[in-house]
Amino acid sequence: MARTALTREEVLEAAASLVKQHGPAALTMRKLAAELGTAVTSIYWHVGNRESLLDALVERTVEQMGSIRPAGRTPGERILSVARTLRRELRTRPHLIAMVHERGLTERMFLPAQQALVHEVHAAGLRGTRAADAVRAIQFQIVGFVLVERNRERSPAQSPAEGDLWDPATAPHDPPLARALARPADPERLFLLSTRALVRSLLSPDAPVR
Repeated sequence: MARTALTREEVLEAAASLVKQHGPAALTMRKLAAELGTAVTSIYWHVGNRESLLDALVERTVEQMGSIRPAGRTPGERILSVARTLRRELRTRPHLIAMVHERGLTERMFLPAQQALVHEVHAAGLRGTRAADAVRAIQFQIVGFVLVERNRERSPAQSPAEGDLWDPATAPHDPPLARALARPADPERLFLLSTRALVRSLLSPDAPVR
């Protein structure tokens, strides 16, 4: 028996879940109705046709990406919290982010995160071009890191693999380095390491000003 009580938010949540798992091509009105246990006509009633549904999902994604809130005691800590949250959000919804990009709304989607970063670099004493450069450098670091992660995840199996290429004989002057490079990379650790170093450098009063 089809459900009679259904909200627009429930429809969008189920549609977003399908897109997250399988991509936009997997989202059909019939499949969505089956997922919700309702009639296809009920889906149309709440969100219109499939194109309208995709538009609504894009708007919803943009709004959700705007809910990032800094946390921490210092500007540096709060910037790092924004970076970690933004990376996580970008990684957990790649198909939805791609839909936002295809509709030309990427800059609008990133605006709230940029505004949060502006607030923190101002709190750290940066102004003008130096503040703008810091915001963009941090944003590029986050987005670039996510793109590299996704490229590594989707690349074909490598032979020889990185672990096969590094052994103590490869770097006899630094065997611990060879052993470390032979182990799989830890993306979370590398992200924190590189982003923390970048933020520390950008906020340093000794940083060069151009």
